[in-house]
Amino acid sequence: MRKLLLSLTVAAATIILSPAARAEDKVLTIYTYESFTADWGPGPKVKAAFEKTCACKVEFVAVADGVALLTRLKLEGETTKADIALGLDTNLISEAKATGLFEPHGLQASSGNGGISVPGNYADDTFLPYDYGHFAVVYDTKAIKNPPKSLKELVEGDPSQKIAIEDPRTSTPGLGLLLWMKSVYGDKAPEAWAKLKGRILTVTPGWSEAYGLFTKGEVPMVLSYTTSPAYHMVEENENRYQAAAFSEGHYVQIEVAGMLKGARDKDLARDFLKFMVSQGFQDVIPTTNWMMPVTKTSQPLPDAFGKLVMPEKTFLMGSDEVAKNRQAWIDEWLNAMSMN
Repeated sequence: MRKLLLSLTVAAATIILSPAARAEDKVLTIYTYESFTADWGPGPKVKAAFEKTCACKVEFVAVADGVALLTRLKLEGETTKADIALGLDTNLISEAKATGLFEPHGLQASSGNGGISVPGNYADDTFLPYDYGHFAVVYDTKAIKNPPKSLKELVEGDPSQKIAIEDPRTSTPGLGLLLWMKSVYGDKAPEAWAKLKGRILTVTPGWSEAYGLFTKGEVPMVLSYTTSPAYHMVEENENRYQAAAFSEGHYVQIEVAGMLKGARDKDLARDFLKFMVSQGFQDVIPTTNWMMPVTKTSQPLPDAFGKLVMPEKTFLMGSDEVAKNRQAWIDEWLNAMSMN
């Protein structure tokens, strides 16, 4: 009798708990970059907000930076556990599509429809934008009184004033600088890199390492974003770190996310992409990822955003052009960096 009662109790518990158990079994795995998942990044808030709506668990898998994210997906191929890849940018979408790992999201959320607004009115059937920002040289005003006012001044400036940059082979900011240099210098880019080499203190795998060196005072300049000073103004009440406005213009980064063909629950993955362009996600971006939101937020941006450099000219190459030339341009960079 006790065994029967125990069996009936277990069966009842199974009936009662199975919906919750199934909900807990729903896991959305998102591959992204380290600064997104950091305690101070958007990841924790995004995870908490989406989990309230999805009856699921969000698991982030972080790599150093966006280019490293694409490299990992290529290596894993169809065995990847990723449901969503978040942290590629428009420079990489042609290469990402060529892997055959992604599928169209099927959402009516293109630029101009669904409230998304990004430079150049970027729209794509596979990758949705979630933020954007212009690359910039951010400098320490206590260390540098006369910052470079152009890419030319950066390249030809005082070699004793060093800069930390990111590796274009692993980092989307590093790739952004590569494309920025190519946009301004064209075929003369190798010569420009050779000149700039004397100012480069170090090349880091990703943005986090480079910016960490900068804020520790180990280097007076770093490749980052025009929006980076807003962090220091808002969180630290500090105006010490500023972005240099470059007369030639600034290269823009539009960050995107896409759904993998092998996603375990495609409806759940699409729900996350929908959430990503909603206020629940977009409200978090300006003061955690310190980038510009792609849709209207529920609250005005902090006053600090009105004090940032506003580029008069924006550079952005097509992703097909980048895919065709990226390796050759990286080889040019590597050759310049290795020259004595």
